[in-house]
Amino acid sequence: MHSFTPRGVCSRHIAFELDGDALRSVQFTGGCDGNLKAIAKLVEGKPAVEVAQLLRGNTCGRRSTSCADQLAQAIEGALEQH
Repeated sequence: MHSFTPRGVCSRHIAFELDGDALRSVQFTGGCDGNLKAIAKLVEGKPAVEVAQLLRGNTCGRRSTSCADQLAQAIEGALEQH
């Protein structure tokens, strides 16, 4: 299980698994519950690189980042470790 502490967003923690190159069990703690559950469902089983590229740079309101962007950063960090 990969663990990431997001910065600049409402969610306090992101956890996920990499199954080969696929994302599994994406979980957000805090943040917009319904939206983050939807993101987790949408990315389940998708290639991690594809998800990171798709979500990278997404913003929330006037913030320069979002929970989705933070997930992309978490994925990129996990992929660098592999």
